[in-house]
Amino acid sequence: MADVKAAASKPSGHQAGKPKNANNFMINLIVVASCLIVGYIVWKFVLGSPSNFSDGETREKAKNGMGTMYQGGFVVPILMATLLTLLCFVIERFLTVFKAKGKVNAGEFVRKVQYHLANKNIDAALSECDKQAGSVGNVMRSGLVKYREMVNNNDLDTDQKVLSIQKEIEEATALELPMLEKNLVFLSTIASCATLLGLFGTVMGMIRSFAAMAQAGAPDATALAGGISEALINTALGISTSFLAIVSYNFFTTIIDGITYGIDESGFTLTQSFAANYK
Repeated sequence: MADVKAAASKPSGHQAGKPKNANNFMINLIVVASCLIVGYIVWKFVLGSPSNFSDGETREKAKNGMGTMYQGGFVVPILMATLLTLLCFVIERFLTVFKAKGKVNAGEFVRKVQYHLANKNIDAALSECDKQAGSVGNVMRSGLVKYREMVNNNDLDTDQKVLSIQKEIEEATALELPMLEKNLVFLSTIASCATLLGLFGTVMGMIRSFAAMAQAGAPDATALAGGISEALINTALGISTSFLAIVSYNFFTTIIDGITYGIDESGFTLTQSFAANYK
């Protein structure tokens, strides 16, 4: 009856996660909107400062790189906002993933837990979880709490106890993995969209260039140069942003795969240890 009451009082993952997901969406929306605003301000007032142009307020003759970037057109602030958004989520993922990685290597941590469980010292194994302080340690701790409960349970057979431990590990894993994978979709999306956005700016610049060449009489050299500048600036920003997004995504994915492997190894260790020590 105690197990039934505990299960009934425990909120489902969907219900518990719904407000958190809504808050996370709002935070992400605020970050993206803020980056768009900052990108526009930098483009309009920093890159577009009259001091960056030979003709001042006209802004047709750039005298430095900042002025050249301003002439890239309206796509430039969008690309700058995309880059800022990427940097924000890279920093957020870096802090979250490395915290989830824990203070102790997952393989070394699992070996220590195996040693303590072989000696039937569950309290020492729980202490190792506190020292690990990562996702692997969190999952292992949940499993060990159920492990200790099953040791003192005389109503179930060994197979049922092992299944109960395994179920507890799966539930703990289901809570940890979304936290690890959260916001990675932004990195993968930026990796694809930044290049396309840069190409869009390139096309707009080429349209401007050919429009200048189609002028009656001699082509307007200033308009032609401005169009080519717009094309090249957008291409450079798009490719560089996409490159950083791809590298960041693969970097975090590799670390998360290692954490996931450690979680799987910890679950296997608990179930096999219980089956061997408490037949």
